[in-house]
Amino acid sequence: MAKIFYELKQNKNTDSAFYGKWYARPKTVETLNTRKLAQHISEHGSIYTPDVVYGVLEKFRSCLLEMLLESKKVKIEGLGIFYCTIENTPGGAESKEKFNTGKNLKALHIRFLPEQEQEQNISSREFIKRAEFINIESLLTEESVSGNSGNGSSSSDSTGGTTQNGNDDDNPSTEPSTGGEGGDSGIG
Repeated sequence: MAKIFYELKQNKNTDSAFYGKWYARPKTVETLNTRKLAQHISEHGSIYTPDVVYGVLEKFRSCLLEMLLESKKVKIEGLGIFYCTIENTPGGAESKEKFNTGKNLKALHIRFLPEQEQEQNISSREFIKRAEFINIESLLTEESVSGNSGNGSSSSDSTGGTTQNGNDDDNPSTEPSTGGEGGDSGIG
């Protein structure tokens, strides 16, 4: 099963209704660039060399952006749909006639909606079922106690330990969404 590392962070935003509560935050162990992803793909029984895979990924990237900028959605079966949204400046335009794209549009965002077809569903509620959650502190504690470099084993402890399949009854579903590692929730 795939391993998702997390660390526990306390909400320190005194204005939050969830002040003082503890939440899991993802811990990324590596960011793969296009070249590393191409190497990884080519090692999965592919007949294509890393350079060929890299070329296809680069072409995918440039064509994806081109299609999005032509007001098209791009659906990758088994993965999901890429699409654009528009962010307007606060307050809007006084009237339809006074709307100006240079003045009233703040940003154009690329969004992603995970595949939700039953067989290949990777929506948030289904994706969580595919992972084993490991508290990064449990690995650091093991390393300092045993002197090893982390053999992938996990232990359960009072700081959260290992959570299988996201079934953590102590984690309220009413936690404010933090948007990943860079969210602005007052946690950290």
